[in-house]
Amino acid sequence: MYEEIPRVELTPAAADLVRRLHAAHGPLMFHQSGGCCDGSAPMCYPDGEFRTGNSDVLLAELYVDGVEEPVSFWMSRSQYQAWSHTRLIVDVVEGRGSGFSLEAPEGVRFLTRSRVVGT
Repeated sequence: MYEEIPRVELTPAAADLVRRLHAAHGPLMFHQSGGCCDGSAPMCYPDGEFRTGNSDVLLAELYVDGVEEPVSFWMSRSQYQAWSHTRLIVDVVEGRGSGFSLEAPEGVRFLTRSRVVGT
């Protein structure tokens, strides 16, 4: 039986942080732009706070135990073209990331790891 590999997944640490952020801020979304500085890291926002458009691709609706609604994961189309052959794994590492992402005050930041998808 064929089992589909998720396009985007969260590590247990990332899922735990999403639960904490959801409890504090309500529904969430991720966007990864590929821009300068922290732009290549996934940024977490209250759902709908970051405006997506034709230059963005919805890669996944992430279901996290303990979070009622799915968390959307968006990526800029140009970044997606570079990462289209990979599975994205959202993790958490120590250190301060962007001041715009909800986890910044926690002293940690989200980080995308990738694995090449087999053909």
